[in-house]
Amino acid sequence: MAAERENPVDAPAQAARRRARNHRTVALSCAAFVAVMTGAAFAAVPLYQMFCQVTGFGGATRVAQAAPGVPLERRVEVRFDANTAPGLDWSFTPELRSVEVRVGETKLAYYRVHNRSSQPVTASATYNVTPTQSGYHFAKMQCFCFTDQTLQPGETLDMPVVFFVDPAFAEDPEMKGVKTITLSYTFFPKAAPLAAGATKDGKAPL
Repeated sequence: MAAERENPVDAPAQAARRRARNHRTVALSCAAFVAVMTGAAFAAVPLYQMFCQVTGFGGATRVAQAAPGVPLERRVEVRFDANTAPGLDWSFTPELRSVEVRVGETKLAYYRVHNRSSQPVTASATYNVTPTQSGYHFAKMQCFCFTDQTLQPGETLDMPVVFFVDPAFAEDPEMKGVKTITLSYTFFPKAAPLAAGATKDGKAPL
């Protein structure tokens, strides 16, 4: 039996349907790509933070669960720096400007924060150390930067930081000439959640 020939009259319509299918396939592929890339962008934030804590990249410090062994004889000065972002009416200062520690020695330091505003404020702190290469060897066991901080109007809070400089610091050739490490924090305000039924301008929706 001879093969059925395509009707010349239907050929343009069939070609149009094929083009439409191709366009839908391309559109769906693009939408899927955008969705994947958007998800990857959101996932990249915590992954990047984890990478920085593990490697010390960008001056990020490590999180330690236990103190090291016997401290070494080598000493290093740790300086404390405190900053607040624009829009945050807090005073934020270290209790001490600096302290000398032995490498491998666990140390406790305090920062003091005071809410000067007339309303409760929640803020979170970012941190880094300089020189940035020392971040891999600077470990914190306790830090107020791990959680958000909420202060009532006029409230003052003393916040502890427990840290040590890892003994591997003394064996790192890049740290040979490092005698001072600066631990720096910056507090940023966090947006307050909107009340039920309210809008950003404080007005009830129409």
